[in-house]
Amino acid sequence: MTVARTLEVIRPPVSQSGPIGWVRTNLMSNWYNSLLTVVTLALVIFFLKTGLTWVFIDADWSPVRSNLKLFLVGQYPAAEMWRVGVIALMVSLLLGVSWGVWGEVARTFARVAAIGLLALAFFPLSLDDLSVEGRLWILANPGMIGIGYLLARAPSIGPLPMLRPGPVVIAWLVSFFLGIILLRGIEGIPALPEVSTTLWGGLALNLILAIVGIVASFPLGVLLALGRRSNLPAVSYLSILFIETVRGVPLVTLLFMTQIILPLFLPEDFRIDRVSRALLAITLFSSAYMAENVRGGLQAIPQGQVDAAKALGLGGLHTTLFIVLPQALRAVIPAIVGQFISLFKDTSLVVIVGLLDVVGVGKSIFLGNVEWIDSQREVYVFLAAVFWVFTYSMSYASQKLEQALGVGKR
Repeated sequence: MTVARTLEVIRPPVSQSGPIGWVRTNLMSNWYNSLLTVVTLALVIFFLKTGLTWVFIDADWSPVRSNLKLFLVGQYPAAEMWRVGVIALMVSLLLGVSWGVWGEVARTFARVAAIGLLALAFFPLSLDDLSVEGRLWILANPGMIGIGYLLARAPSIGPLPMLRPGPVVIAWLVSFFLGIILLRGIEGIPALPEVSTTLWGGLALNLILAIVGIVASFPLGVLLALGRRSNLPAVSYLSILFIETVRGVPLVTLLFMTQIILPLFLPEDFRIDRVSRALLAITLFSSAYMAENVRGGLQAIPQGQVDAAKALGLGGLHTTLFIVLPQALRAVIPAIVGQFISLFKDTSLVVIVGLLDVVGVGKSIFLGNVEWIDSQREVYVFLAAVFWVFTYSMSYASQKLEQALGVGKR
């Protein structure tokens, strides 16, 4: 006779698994770890309570609420603010499209942007701080993100094929130039009057300087890195001379040189506006550091990769473009993004040469209204939060890109 026996599954005790087990293993494994955990938790609660009390109760945010336009676009004419709204809608649409095309890499940014815009639209500001029309413009942006996502996820729209990453990248580049044209205007067109770059300012100026600096310095840095490793002595020595000279000079010095020294060498009837001169200094400075980052990636590629490419019949140009350079850039993504983050923070230095970026706006607020002189802490905390949001977003995007490309994995 066969006796059927039922084996009862005995689970581990709660104290050894789940959240309680994790706490016992990682935070309270012995008496001094338990003491350190309790002290740290008490300090975190104290500072968190103090900080939140100051932010929501004690702090005076009136300088920020009353000067939102200055913080965003500086002295840009109020009658032409519709251009900024159109640019924001265009960016929101492309952000939604990017979400649909690239998935997780852009999803977080699209969601955060939509939530942030909704929060700003319904934030309890007075009509003097943010009008009904301004709230409607802000509310339209989350809708454009959704429309862009639906367009990207659609298999086809009539004769239009499904959107691909390549055209989306081109669309981002085209949108940037269209945005510059909208901001600047076109002389002779009444519907789009020209707005001098001297009126540009605020966060928009920081973003323009950073985006142009990143887009322009990246290919220039790659060319300089390749030139430094060139077998042609003239190309190699000139690249080394440029890289080492620029890297040995502070960015502030380059900004002063482009603002003061450069106009002395230009013809009297030829003038370059201050924003363009600042862009030149930032691009040259960033490209020199970018060249060294790329050179480090090039040196990390084994010689066997080049020998294998030659054995397959590839020439020097094709070997560099399709074998060496993609692997080198993939290996130094963290260093490249770190350089981009540093570049974005360095845009605040343009206040030294008379450009009113977002930090310059914060300083000018106290000069124009002495009643807010005691609210400097609130303004600088706001500025720190703005820079943190953008720099952390760039770092997060770098991590997602590394995961997508498998950086650090065999």
